Amino acid sequence: MAEYICKVGDTTGRIFQQLETAQSEGEARQKLSDRGLHVFSVKGNLNILSQFGRRTGSRKLKIHDFLIFNQQFNTLIKAGLPILKALDLLAERAAAESLRPLLQDVRQRVREGALLSEALAAQGIFPPVYVTAVTAGERSGNLSGVLEQYISYLRVSTGFKKALVTALIYPSILIVAVIVTLTYLMTFAMPQFAKLYADLGIKLPAITQFMLDIAVPLRQYFIIFAGGIAAVAAAIYIWTRTDQGALAIDRLKPKVPVMGDIWLKGQVAQFVRTLSTLLAGGTPLVAGLETSAQAIDSRLISTSVQGAAARVREGKTLHESLEETHLVPAMALEMIEVGEASGALAAMLTSVAEFYEEEVSTRLQRTLIWVSPAILVVMAVVVGFILISLYLPLFSLQVGSGG
Repeated sequence: MAEYICKVGDTTGRIFQQLETAQSEGEARQKLSDRGLHVFSVKGNLNILSQFGRRTGSRKLKIHDFLIFNQQFNTLIKAGLPILKALDLLAERAAAESLRPLLQDVRQRVREGALLSEALAAQGIFPPVYVTAVTAGERSGNLSGVLEQYISYLRVSTGFKKALVTALIYPSILIVAVIVTLTYLMTFAMPQFAKLYADLGIKLPAITQFMLDIAVPLRQYFIIFAGGIAAVAAAIYIWTRTDQGALAIDRLKPKVPVMGDIWLKGQVAQFVRTLSTLLAGGTPLVAGLETSAQAIDSRLISTSVQGAAARVREGKTLHESLEETHLVPAMALEMIEVGEASGALAAMLTSVAEFYEEEVSTRLQRTLIWVSPAILVVMAVVVGFILISLYLPLFSLQVGSGG
């Protein structure tokens, strides 16, 4: 995704600048036109700092701070304070000091006549889903209700991600322990045994000789081996950051046994949860799909959702458009079809998200129940094999001495 600085005008005749995220300049123009805006110019954001003033640089928005800000902001609005007055208070007294400079700029833009959504978009740091939700809230006159929905969405989505990360901590620790143990045995312990056996002049069994033939060169050229592995890992990481690399990796993920299906359903849950929040706040379906695509971590799912948005714009139903991606599970498509037919699409999408979030959490827990013991078993077998191969000549020596 790229960011574009767009000069647009609305139906009241007001002209202003807005930051738009899109795959191309043409897509940015189309998205703005779909919102009823007249587009005067679209420019890449290479000079975004000079266009909008110095921003947060490479800083990322902390989810916890962002959640607290929205809770405070929504409380003030529900209490009857005008938006500008609420921003005045939060710009000086927000719990997160890192947000205060941003809120001061937002306040200044709103004071000069910009909409809140426009002022937020100009910062270039707030999530597209949030900006789109605020836009819908402004148009519908229900900003407080939209903020409540977004706060709920933020709590659920972050809670889901934290649960997944927590579940993966123990297996990750085991894997690191395996790598450290094997590295120690191969680069320190085994070369010491090789030196001992050379001094004793013992004829080594084939298995011991094989292990030492691996370990001795590994210690001698450890820095080269480690550097080579690090270079390959860095190259792969850089490649996965490109559009082509990320798309290629994402196409492989669903094919991974067990974990591939869990990953795919997790991405689908994230997508439908985001879309449900936007639709419930009053965002049109096409705009909701486009914004949801920007919020998805997976490049494959994001691209597929953008394609579905284009098909919906052409007149197809949502479930038909998603079916053509060949990524959304059949049950989710059936539930979405029912939601479209009954006029309760947002509620049905929430049900789909809850179902798949629960399924992903349950299946991940069940999978990790046997993954952790499997790692321990593999570790025990490998370490045991190495130790037996190392001590086998000593056993032979004792047998020979006894005879």
